[in-house]
Amino acid sequence: MRNIGIMAHIDAGKTTVTERLLYYSGRLHRMGEVHDGAATMDYMEQERERGITITSAATACEWNGCHINIIDTPGHIDFTAEVEKSLRVLDGAVAVFCAVAGVQPQSETVWRQAQRYHVPRIAFINKMDRLGADFYKAVKSMETQLDAHPIPLQWPLGAEDQFAGIVDLVDWRLINWDKDGTENHQVVAEVPEEHADEAELRRRELIESVASVDDELMEKYVHDEHAITSQELKAAIRRCTLTSKLTPVFLGTALRNKGTRLLLDAVVDYLPSPLDMGGIAGTKPYEPNIEIVRKPSDNEPFAALAFKVLSDPHVGRLTFVRVYSGHVKAGQQMLNARTGRKERLGRLIEMHADERTDLDELYAGDIGAVIGCKDTTTGDTLCDAKKPVALMSVVFPEPVVHIAIEPKTKADQEKLSKALVRLSDEDPTFRVRVNEETGQTIIAGMGELHLEIIIDRMRREFNVEANVGRPMVAYRETVRGAAEVEKRFVRQTGGRGQYAHVVLTLEGAEKGAGFVFEDKTVGGVIPKEYIPAVEKGCRQAVETGIITGYPMVDVKVTLTFGSYHEVDSSDMAFQIAGSMAVKEAAPKAEPALLEPIMKVEVIVPEEFTGEVVGDFDRRRGRLIGMESEGAAQTVRAFVPLAEMFGYANDLRGKTQGRATHAMEFSHYEIVPRPVANEIMEKMGSGFRF
Repeated sequence: MRNIGIMAHIDAGKTTVTERLLYYSGRLHRMGEVHDGAATMDYMEQERERGITITSAATACEWNGCHINIIDTPGHIDFTAEVEKSLRVLDGAVAVFCAVAGVQPQSETVWRQAQRYHVPRIAFINKMDRLGADFYKAVKSMETQLDAHPIPLQWPLGAEDQFAGIVDLVDWRLINWDKDGTENHQVVAEVPEEHADEAELRRRELIESVASVDDELMEKYVHDEHAITSQELKAAIRRCTLTSKLTPVFLGTALRNKGTRLLLDAVVDYLPSPLDMGGIAGTKPYEPNIEIVRKPSDNEPFAALAFKVLSDPHVGRLTFVRVYSGHVKAGQQMLNARTGRKERLGRLIEMHADERTDLDELYAGDIGAVIGCKDTTTGDTLCDAKKPVALMSVVFPEPVVHIAIEPKTKADQEKLSKALVRLSDEDPTFRVRVNEETGQTIIAGMGELHLEIIIDRMRREFNVEANVGRPMVAYRETVRGAAEVEKRFVRQTGGRGQYAHVVLTLEGAEKGAGFVFEDKTVGGVIPKEYIPAVEKGCRQAVETGIITGYPMVDVKVTLTFGSYHEVDSSDMAFQIAGSMAVKEAAPKAEPALLEPIMKVEVIVPEEFTGEVVGDFDRRRGRLIGMESEGAAQTVRAFVPLAEMFGYANDLRGKTQGRATHAMEFSHYEIVPRPVANEIMEKMGSGFRF
């Protein structure tokens, strides 16, 4: 068994690669094309209209006696959470790169995500037939930009329209294809004499690279390098791939059906099975210090991670699970380790995009979907109630774009509420909140496209018509200085009163610290049982924002002194006192506004480079690099998100539609004071920085 994901930058050809894998393995009987809106894996209307993948789609196929579960992931930065969810449960991944562009911004992001979850990878350099294709340049970009250790196991004969075949350096053979046949039959032949010397040199380099990191092969290499068989070389490459010491690189052009069957062989030969990945570590529910390991065996107690929730119009709520140990039958009850409640797994399903096949059982290593789980959300563990375990959950990035939304009619009000609950249940990076001051419903997501898709889905799937505001930036507050405040909260109402007295200091903390609370009281001036209440009050104050209403981050609160009353003091009194003290301290501690900064990459013809760079200056951008790519320039810059709304249209106008861009969230930075005061003015606030 293999559980793999296909990951890459937008438009590198992931979905086309997946379609070919399914076709050649016999799962599909005709290939659908992304540009025709007919790709099997892009089953949502929005995906077919736009020609991009929005949601990760699961499928399965058989190849060389191996069952392969495949998840096709999105490449657009706005849907990076879909990649995060998938990589958490996969054993291996195929990273697809464009032979022309090499490593692109989002391919870097997904590579780092895979690294974080220790997912072994192989690489596929796609689009070898395109103008400007350069295999070794793409491999080099993996080294320089990803800090990876790629080893080409194939050598291309020609490129662009001269791409004629592949020399398989491991099995020492030539692969080419019959001309123009729709089936594109693979032809295996001897390596031609005119290419034999260079191919031999490439093979020797390959063996040396593998031997340098694999002791077993090194022994054979030192003894007699010519005696190394292709089976021994394959076994060594597999060992190095599983430990992520090396990344095998393959090549082809999926759209022309070249190289994808060899990629299927590579998935079986080099990527891990659940057994190779070994046991998975979890903890005892509510006791995170006690570690429990579950082995990938059907005889172990059941443990599965829910990694995706989907609302299906035909069957209702679908919960996608990866089974790590044990097995489960349809209709059985399992414990949700987070809620402590039992869930009935009504129907078990194998997914093929949006098609479903009922299963009787799911076994260790399987990826499937469950109908019947009411309270299970993304990241929850379903396990045997007698042997509970909580597996590591999934961490998602914070949304950076907000918009206000309201129903067009009274009748739409209830439908809107239901739609928002269902959609936020499916997507952990989509958040909904109500602005307490204005009563407006605010929705938040990872970008303009993300929210555009959400609103489109509400209209089509839930028949909700809504008025939508302009996109807003998810600012944050912080403080640069320090302020000490003394606060008493006293209420006398005739019976038992309320009394709390705190002295605390609010100051800036290290970048990325979030909220830090420290208790430095001595001598029991405030009893220990009230300290958590003070912390809770302080935390609530910073979470709701004090100056702008946006959450406050990277701040430290130090409680230094206070007093209490034997009768009138309570948790609630100290919570209110803590909150009031922080709210009073914030305006005195040099408050500052933080804004999200995006990393932007533009590929532009040379004659328009000046326009693009000048435009970044006007948008408060900071240039971080420029590289020549033939007749084009790659321009990289950090630009505030607030200045990037509508950028795609502006860029098209400035470059006659010849430039492309990619954008991803990078970090938060302090907004310059004049700009911050402009923002406060627009918000109708009297406060000035």
